[in-house]
Amino acid sequence: MKCLNDIETLERSRTMVIDAIAQNIDLYGLTPSAGRLYGLLFYSNKPLTLDEMKEELGMSKTSMSVSVRSLLDLNMVEKVWVKGERKDLYSIKEDWYECFFDFFTIKWRIAITMNNSAMEKSIAKLQQLIDDPQTSDKIREQALIDIKKLEERLEYYDWQNRLIDSFETKEILNFIPIEKKKD
Repeated sequence: MKCLNDIETLERSRTMVIDAIAQNIDLYGLTPSAGRLYGLLFYSNKPLTLDEMKEELGMSKTSMSVSVRSLLDLNMVEKVWVKGERKDLYSIKEDWYECFFDFFTIKWRIAITMNNSAMEKSIAKLQQLIDDPQTSDKIREQALIDIKKLEERLEYYDWQNRLIDSFETKEILNFIPIEKKKD
């Protein structure tokens, strides 16, 4: 009887963590299903196939494939090769710090690049308005204000790029080490 209670306690503690991951995985732009899948792989003592994950979670194979692909794209999961195994196997990447660095740099670099491009194109168009002698003073004045706002934002994105560079090079760890400082 004690053994059965211990197993239930173990399963409840795991379910509590998996549920929390599923609820918070949206921070990574993923669905709760992907979070449950990640939790399953976290607690698995061996790499799993799509069929094993599907059976354990009761998800459709399509949903399972999409979740695995999303986790792979963010470098949170990796494909594992096992001699003699024909099916693809997956496991989580054990280095959570590296996963965070990868996620942060991948997502933020894309957003910054997109925003920079749009703002630089906007500045060029606004500059054309300013340079056009037929542009009214009111429009020219607003275009100058907009350019100033955009240039300030570009400075911010330059700072963000440097921050991301420090994640990629791990220089950030010189300021915020992984190990806690001992009191």
